[in-house]
Amino acid sequence: MNTCVCFLFLFSLSLFLDCLSSFPLCTDSRQPIKQDTPLKFCSYNGTVCCNSTQDLELQKQFESLNVFDPACAALLKLTTCAICDQFSARLFGIDSGPRKVPVLCNTTDLVKPHQSKVGDSIDFCTKLWDTCGHISIMSSPFAPPMQGRVGMQYSSLPSKLTDQWRSRKDFCEAIGGSEDDLCFKDEPVSFSQEKASPPAGLCLEKIAKGAYINLVPHPDGSNRAFMSNQQGKIWLATIPNEGSNGILWINESEPFLDITDEVLFDTEFGLMGMSFHPNFARNGRFFLSFNCDKMKHPGCSGRCSCNTDVSCDPSKLPADSGVQPCQYHSVVAEFTANGTASETSLATSANPSEVRRIFAMGLPYRGGHAGEILFGPADGFLYLMMGDGSNRDDPYNFAQNKKSLLGKILRLDIDTIPSAMEISGKGLWGNYSIPSDNPFVDVKDVKPEIWALGFRNPWRCSFDSERPSYFLCGDCGQDQYEEVDIVIKGGNYGWRVYEGSIPFQPTKSPGGTTSATSINPIFPVMGYSHSDIDKNVGSAASASITGGYFYRSMTDPCMYKRYLYMDLYADGVWAGTESPENSGNFSTAKMPFKCAHDSPIQCNIVPAGISNATPALGYVYSFAEDNKKDVYILTSSGVYRVARPSRCNFLCAKENAVNSVTHGQRSCSPMSTELFKGHKDVLFFLLSYFVLYTGLYPVNYH
Repeated sequence: MNTCVCFLFLFSLSLFLDCLSSFPLCTDSRQPIKQDTPLKFCSYNGTVCCNSTQDLELQKQFESLNVFDPACAALLKLTTCAICDQFSARLFGIDSGPRKVPVLCNTTDLVKPHQSKVGDSIDFCTKLWDTCGHISIMSSPFAPPMQGRVGMQYSSLPSKLTDQWRSRKDFCEAIGGSEDDLCFKDEPVSFSQEKASPPAGLCLEKIAKGAYINLVPHPDGSNRAFMSNQQGKIWLATIPNEGSNGILWINESEPFLDITDEVLFDTEFGLMGMSFHPNFARNGRFFLSFNCDKMKHPGCSGRCSCNTDVSCDPSKLPADSGVQPCQYHSVVAEFTANGTASETSLATSANPSEVRRIFAMGLPYRGGHAGEILFGPADGFLYLMMGDGSNRDDPYNFAQNKKSLLGKILRLDIDTIPSAMEISGKGLWGNYSIPSDNPFVDVKDVKPEIWALGFRNPWRCSFDSERPSYFLCGDCGQDQYEEVDIVIKGGNYGWRVYEGSIPFQPTKSPGGTTSATSINPIFPVMGYSHSDIDKNVGSAASASITGGYFYRSMTDPCMYKRYLYMDLYADGVWAGTESPENSGNFSTAKMPFKCAHDSPIQCNIVPAGISNATPALGYVYSFAEDNKKDVYILTSSGVYRVARPSRCNFLCAKENAVNSVTHGQRSCSPMSTELFKGHKDVLFFLLSYFVLYTGLYPVNYH
């Protein structure tokens, strides 16, 4: 058991360190900026890591090299400008220490298959050596940093590569760096546009009939999970093994907690989020995000999000379908498991009285307000997703207003309890503290709770269980586009300047506007247009994304590593495939889905749009992931789990290979080479099966 715990810890730590510079980032760890016109000297265009001022500095830096040979000068200019590449954090190896020059593509064998191969430019390091080796360069950035087998000490005097390095091999081994998964040749980094073949489809089994909005695995690592509905009830359920013909065991008559008398339940309101403290097994603390109506629920109170700080007067807002401004509230509250149990993990009920009110905010309209809560797996802080609060147009521009918490993802420290004086002095919205490394913690006139901004209604976010730095959110669009975003510290995701990557013009804007040139938007990595949703299900404007998960189970090995997401109307499942890994470069494919022929609860899934009927899958509320990393789809018609492809007659060549291992066959069927590509996959594969099929779950798996 202890060995398993240590291995899990070290494995998770190695994955976390390995992905510090994942997806497009600049050398200062900030996101690239959108440059409408090409840089004058470096000629980079689009999304880049340099502005015009930096471009001028790079020109001066290049000129100081004092190289007059035109062929060599051309290569040195390209190398100098590589810092403007949107992948410069990877090219300059910021996770292993800063470099003076980018990682140069060394030999054909070292170039990764995702990179374009264009003639002799593949081996850029050799080309640079052959062209510039005998040319004097002033204060050469290629000089070795120290004495040793690779060359001599750095000098500010003119020098030649052949004087400083013993051979091209030594030079390219030091400058090229064969371990990096990106390298520079003679142009901005680009990836092959060839899309990976999507799986044949997604097989589902139905294991429950109830309509639930949350499924959270029990923190003890067992096969139990907490289920909640939108009305305000939570149950403790037992999950059957996949393929066992078992159904989700849940006693509806004995809820773990019932707060229906405190919860406002309506189409977009109710118990929206549920998250358990990382140390729940010891402290029994868990947190709920829900809505209340101050006209009906005692204790439903809080400041109005429409206030003078954001130049909004609630008395001038009209009633929204009979609801007054800030009549409805978003609330996050702390509860605790019943202390009468000998161990918290054995508790079968919770105390319905709040321990404390973490957060409370009055909503300006009846519109989207999100409400999901998650604990960050790497930092232990609570992330709260907040929509812009409106049905259309975000008229007061809350999502871009950094004095407002609407249209944001917030990051809160719920373990450090502030004093009443601190809450008042800092203008906090409840009993929480501000993490010291939040991006705007020391910025004047910006709310320090903000982790990221520019969202319309982030509906269902998740941290990748293999790479904690990958934090993906589905964000609902308005008229044209539904998006999936990789959320990073301080990122601005564009709404309502953009809907997806499409410029957006609100019909009314009493709260003012934000110009496109004043922000550096991060555009979606995946998504779909409203026109992609079958019109027979409803109008195109009715599309609404439900964000999902990176699939990390081996139940369907052909789905492994792909990010799954859907639309509310269950028109299809989208699978996003990242290529290469850690690049932020995704291709997506829409896949069919079926119900397993041996599903414990039979289901006949009707494709959306037939005879204007609602698909038998129902409306898709949420995705979920259990302790075994199996993925679930929670809908209005029940709970569905991703099953083995063969149970739906979907062909997956990897399934037989996986079965030969998991069912203990003596014959060693060769595994797909793709399955074992890279050491991380091998470790993950071996670890998964050790944990899943021996039952040795470590305490506090999360």
